[in-house]
Order: sequence, then C-alpha cells, then structure tokens
Amino acid sequence: MEVSVVILCMNRPDYLYPCLESIRDHTSVSCEVWVVAYRFSEGNLSRLKADWPAVRIVESRDLRGFSENNNLALRQVTGKYCFIVNDDTFFFTPVIDALVADFDRLPGKVAAVSPKICFPDGRVQTCGRGPWNAWRWMKHYLHLVDETRKTPWTMQEGLFRTFTLNGACFLIRTDRFREAGWFDETYTFTPEDIALGHRLNGLGYEVWTDADVTLFHRAGGTVSRMETAIKPTRVAGALSFYGDTKIKRFMLACYVWFIEALRGLKYRFADRSDPKGRNAIMYGTARNVRRIVFDRRTPKEIFTEYFNALQG
Repeated sequence: MEVSVVILCMNRPDYLYPCLESIRDHTSVSCEVWVVAYRFSEGNLSRLKADWPAVRIVESRDLRGFSENNNLALRQVTGKYCFIVNDDTFFFTPVIDALVADFDRLPGKVAAVSPKICFPDGRVQTCGRGPWNAWRWMKHYLHLVDETRKTPWTMQEGLFRTFTLNGACFLIRTDRFREAGWFDETYTFTPEDIALGHRLNGLGYEVWTDADVTLFHRAGGTVSRMETAIKPTRVAGALSFYGDTKIKRFMLACYVWFIEALRGLKYRFADRSDPKGRNAIMYGTARNVRRIVFDRRTPKEIFTEYFNALQG
C-alpha cells in the first residue's frame, strides 16, 4: 500500500463527502482511506458505511482532540506514506499523486511534503511555514502574523524547503511519523502540527512544500458556544509548547491574561443583545481563557471541564 489517508470528521458528512470524492476522483496511487468518525450520530454513521463501503471507519465516542483522534487511525495504517487531511478540504488535481512523486525528487532526509493550501476563493492560507517561537506566537495572538508574506520559508515557487506543517494537509513518511511519536497528545487543539514539524527537524529530517500543488480548505466558520471551551484549550496547548521554561510560561500567561482582560472589557460593554449572541460568547471565552492561563492542568482536562459545562 502506497498511501494511508487519514481524515478526522466530527459528524459533518456535508464536509466529508466532497473530501472523499476528491480523493476518489483524483488519485491513482494505491491508497487506503481511514475516517475517524468522531461523535457521529447513528444515522450519519450508517449512511457513511453504506455510501463508502471501502472506507475504513474508526468510531470515536469519547471526548478527544485532534491528536488523539488522528492517532487512533495512525496506529493502524499500512501505507508507506500517510496523507493527513482535514474533512473540510477538497481538490481538483491529483494532489496525493503529486506529493508522492515529490519524494522521488527530494533528498533522503525529507519526512513530509505539503501542498499550497488555499481558501475556496483562491486566497492563500499557507504555502510553507517557518519556525514558531514564543515571540511569533505573541504576535499571532494579536493577529499580527501574516503567513502569506514571502520569506525564505514561505510563499516560494515550485518545490522548496520549509520548516513546519499545517495540520490541514500534508504527506509524511509513515516510518518517520512513527519515529516522531505520531501527533503529540499533549495538545488537544493546536499546536500539534507546529510541534510535529519542530520535532521532525529536531530528529534531523526536512519538511518541504510544493507550491505547484493546490488544496482548498474551507477553514474558519461562525462563532459558536463551543468557542468558550475550544479557545482556552488552544491557549493551554500553546502555553505548554512555547512556555518551555517556568519564567517564559509565566510571562506568556501574564501577556495572555492582560490581552483577554481587554477583550473581556470590550465584549462586556458591547451590545450583548445581538441576535446571534456573538458578543456574549466572546465575553465568556475571554473570561475562561483568563481562568486557565496560570492553570497547570493538561489541555484535555481543561477542555473536558468547559465542554461538560456546556452540556449541563
């Protein structure tokens, strides 16, 4: 088997089916497709099994994040390569075939190759990713990082060496993925992709991007009540990754607390009677983030608390 495709889907067949159709219609290399069906309804699960009988389905009912869910399938794959792809993606050209062919053109130390990832309207989301550190994440927290700016690591032409990964899509050698320990389950929602790229580099491997291969990623979406659980979890993961010393973590926690205090004030005095309740959700999100920044619980423990609070 050449490629094992792994797709995590949270009960969204409307996203998943176009992704599966892209793989079916535009892939020639031998591949097996794994779908981690996360918290699927019985109706959607039955429909998936009936409509896609060749797809290998891993049912995931317990509360898990991106890393844990993907690893459920990754520990069972048989392909020489793993194609990690989000369910809300699609493509019109042989993306998998092209990335597999890239490995024949690249040095032996290459572990992973990514395509150019675009929004459906054609805007570039990422085309390569440079190293991430605490300072870069601080700027990112204020939306001051532009990953579409040309640097030695990003937005180059053709096939070029980059540094880390975008979890929406990449092709990776299975043996090197296994050596890296699969996705680090320390992280529930980000930065598991960035952490993996850094880990691969630390092992002496290389990450590349092929700017001539394009995949489309819907990304984003409307604000929902889940943001009050997801964002604190993302922040906890980031503090764990970037705060690699006690003093650095403390300083990052103070920084986040201050930013979220300002955001909380903004949404506290905004019109909280807006029809979709966005301001109230964002106020609650800022409050929850402030509560966890000095908390040493794991991201999953934090997510479990806030997720269960939403269910109550």
